[in-house]
Amino acid sequence: MNRQILLVEPNYSNKYPPMGLMKLSTYYKNLGDHVSFFKGNLRDLVLSDTYEMLKTQLYANDNSVFWEQYKPQICKYLRKGSIEILDDVPGHDTNPIIKDLFRYYRQFFYRKDYFKPQFRKYDRVGVTTLFTFYWDITINTINFVKQLCKTPEGVMVGGVMATILADRVEAATGIKPHRGTLDIPGQLDPDNNMIIDTLPLDYSILEEIDYQYPASNAYYAYMTRGCTNACPFCAVPKLEPVYKEYLPVSEQVHIAEARYGAKRNLLLLDNNVLASCRFNDIIEDIKRAGFSANSTYVAPNHFEIAIQNLRTGQNDRGYIKSCVKQYKKLIEKNGAAKMQEVYDLLKEKHLLEEHTATKAAIFETYETLKPYFEEFYANRPKRRYVDFNQGIDSRLITDENMAKLAEIPIRPVRIAFDHWSLRKEYEKAVRTAVRHGHTNLSNYILYNFDDKPVELYWRLKLNVELCEELNASIYSFPMKYHPIEDPDYFSNRDYVGKYWNRKFIRTIQAILNSTKGKVGKGHDFFCKAFGSNEEEFYKLLYMPEAMIIYRFYFEGIGMTEKWWKDFNSLTEKEMRVIRPIIERNDFSNIERQTDNANVLRVLQYYCITREDAEQVRDEHK
Repeated sequence: MNRQILLVEPNYSNKYPPMGLMKLSTYYKNLGDHVSFFKGNLRDLVLSDTYEMLKTQLYANDNSVFWEQYKPQICKYLRKGSIEILDDVPGHDTNPIIKDLFRYYRQFFYRKDYFKPQFRKYDRVGVTTLFTFYWDITINTINFVKQLCKTPEGVMVGGVMATILADRVEAATGIKPHRGTLDIPGQLDPDNNMIIDTLPLDYSILEEIDYQYPASNAYYAYMTRGCTNACPFCAVPKLEPVYKEYLPVSEQVHIAEARYGAKRNLLLLDNNVLASCRFNDIIEDIKRAGFSANSTYVAPNHFEIAIQNLRTGQNDRGYIKSCVKQYKKLIEKNGAAKMQEVYDLLKEKHLLEEHTATKAAIFETYETLKPYFEEFYANRPKRRYVDFNQGIDSRLITDENMAKLAEIPIRPVRIAFDHWSLRKEYEKAVRTAVRHGHTNLSNYILYNFDDKPVELYWRLKLNVELCEELNASIYSFPMKYHPIEDPDYFSNRDYVGKYWNRKFIRTIQAILNSTKGKVGKGHDFFCKAFGSNEEEFYKLLYMPEAMIIYRFYFEGIGMTEKWWKDFNSLTEKEMRVIRPIIERNDFSNIERQTDNANVLRVLQYYCITREDAEQVRDEHK
């Protein structure tokens, strides 16, 4: 086959690359198809495709011009339509055919002719989906790119949101999503028996985009699928309804290392690995993948990897882009003066920009530049780590499996602590883990579900106390519950749990903003951030937001103390008036909410915005 395949991730911010699309890329490349990956502004996608169509016609009419050199001007003209933009472009005003070509493709782009059936480029378009609160950008992406596919049947939509809200996605886009994983042969093409979900990831497609995933230097995999629990707040039973106890990854890791270079870490997205009766086999396979307790990693020569993949045609677009990035890094690291000869060579061969760089020029300069990159990538060994990123079930932790887990370089050990009722099981699990040498721990702490605010405080405080007692490090990441199937809340983050309110949630978020979203060890720090006792915690919950974010400033000028004094001076009757107002966290028009002078005096503190606080703080510096 030689189909044109477009794989798209909507332009939201996310930590991990789209594993489903990476497997689809491997699948289609195995079939001989041409695959493109895109994440960014969708107008840039169609602008680039329009430019490529125009460039083909320009070369057909005049191949003496290096048209790629003028791509920035040409694309700007296609977007803006001002003829002056083409002043430096050869033939735009002297060659009537070239002049007509520019005019035609400007109108082509302006009229959005790329959506017309006769101009649709792609045989198949695949869109991944993630969180339901990315609803708008995801639906807009699907509705845009579906118009670039030759047939409606060629549009594929899958992933988390598409599985959970399949009917809603279909109603909004006209595309019937695929639910769950592609774990059956022949799901996309009936004439082959590849199981897409078991295919190696194509890491090369990540070279095609500018977006940098925060967790980039890692292999991504599942060693189990599904979960044996059915927690009411969790979507896993719907996403992966059948628990699969063992999916070996060592072969995929070795394939990826040979093709794309070694990665430092192994990031596993299993939802409940300890439930597997083949847990020991899982650990042994991780060790076969190169992740034993003391394994090290040396960063590969990414320039050589790019050259290798350009020679095999693995992903020309991605690895040309990679080479240009590395040329620039080389010059930046060594300084322009030291790299003058290298810079001059790259400039002469048009290798300083992605749109002018070619495989031929990269190969031509390879031997000259090779020694520079050998020195550039002379790296020291670093420790490797394994991360079961979704956490492990505290109720399933034993001495045996913690001893086995110590055979791999796991860091951190993430132990779930979803609600306070699991306190005894959780505390026992932490002590067991530490007893076997796992002193770097972490967990996600769910709140805004059926918990009370003080239960969040208790869990965070327990972790701090365990850190002190066990000489361990436990980083907690409070995670706000979001009902992903509720018709009123699936597309936003507005849900408020029955024991919570908007002000309490905003307080937690404000505190977490200052701690970078995590709560670590350190008793004094915790007491300052969340309060040394429950009374201080509740004081923080009701504290004006600006006084939380700029805690030291407002304490220093005495305003926090003044607010607290005024707040506590209110009568019980006035408290019944002010508490609901504060809990709604809307102070845009306080005079309409009450006419009580004492209450209004206190509410004035809540009207201080972050901008006000920053301005006053800067004036007092």
